[in-house]
Amino acid sequence: MTPQPGRGVWVAPGRVNIIGEHTDYNDGYALPIALPQVVTCTAEATTDATVRVSSVQHPGRPVVEPIDGLADAAVTGWARYPLGVVYEFERRGYDLPGVVLGLDGAVPVGAGLSSSAAVECAVALAIRDLFALDVELAELIAIGQAAENSYVGAATGTLDQSAALLCTAGHALFLDFATGESAQVPFDLASAGLQLLVADTDTPHRLADGDYGRRRRECETAARELGVHSLRAITDPGEIRRLADPVLRRRARHVVTENARVLTVVELLRDGRDPRAIGPLLTSGHHSLRDDFEVSTAQLDAAAETAVEAGAHGARMVGGGFGGSVIALTDLERTDSVAAAIRRRFRHDGFTPPRFFVAVPAAGARRIS
Repeated sequence: MTPQPGRGVWVAPGRVNIIGEHTDYNDGYALPIALPQVVTCTAEATTDATVRVSSVQHPGRPVVEPIDGLADAAVTGWARYPLGVVYEFERRGYDLPGVVLGLDGAVPVGAGLSSSAAVECAVALAIRDLFALDVELAELIAIGQAAENSYVGAATGTLDQSAALLCTAGHALFLDFATGESAQVPFDLASAGLQLLVADTDTPHRLADGDYGRRRRECETAARELGVHSLRAITDPGEIRRLADPVLRRRARHVVTENARVLTVVELLRDGRDPRAIGPLLTSGHHSLRDDFEVSTAQLDAAAETAVEAGAHGARMVGGGFGGSVIALTDLERTDSVAAAIRRRFRHDGFTPPRFFVAVPAAGARRIS
């Protein structure tokens, strides 16, 4: 389809992080894949100096705000994410004459699969292309992060925006947040007879509620007390014993060991080893998030534990925590039985029934018409 002048459609995916949670804002490493599930943004340029936003998932009157008044807009909820992206373009000196944004999302909200970054990146890419702005992908990532940090109030790093914009089909994305470098790592589970099962526990997390920001401040405090710029600089877990505060020791231990897990997983995949070998690293990552970073929940723990008991090679919570999803590495013939075991455990424990799908590494954000 030939793009129409002044109008188009863009998509940006959700993501699953194979390994590397709460490492991005600590200058560490992560290894996400993009999902086939996307947020779609239909955008049209106008000249009325306003931004008009609507959403299929939030029917009703569109949210309309003057572009020059976005800094003080009192809008709350879902619309703050796309408005924050427009505001960031304006704040950086890109003069936008006006825009209409229509959103439609297939990324589960609150599932730890980065639906918010998918919105931000779909809108950011649409604005860049629609107005022919000279903006590199690195700046689009920064715009999305700034919208979430400053405009929405969630103190996230750049993992989610990087995954949405840089991932490619059939690969995981190795991210080094200290240098800004990234590399594509082949991630073909199907050829090994494996699948990556995602169990959405239907316990929505809310990263702007304060616990996420508190973890980030704890990591920053730990780094200061260890005399380093960030916890990335610590590679020997023994150094963490220098921290007097047991909470800070636990937070730092997670980040240091999680960085090591990412590097090991990347090495295994690059060497062409059987991907089943990464399973125990996923499980140890969950234990670290549960015990040292304390961001898991009863539902996430139940899903991860049950998956391994039912034959998964490894399982862990994914995303920022306090709710969301679990991933489990399963043999193809065991995927259904692992899902059934989790479903039975949730029914026994009185939890809301989980939802399942198989994650396949997909393409990043792009224009589709």
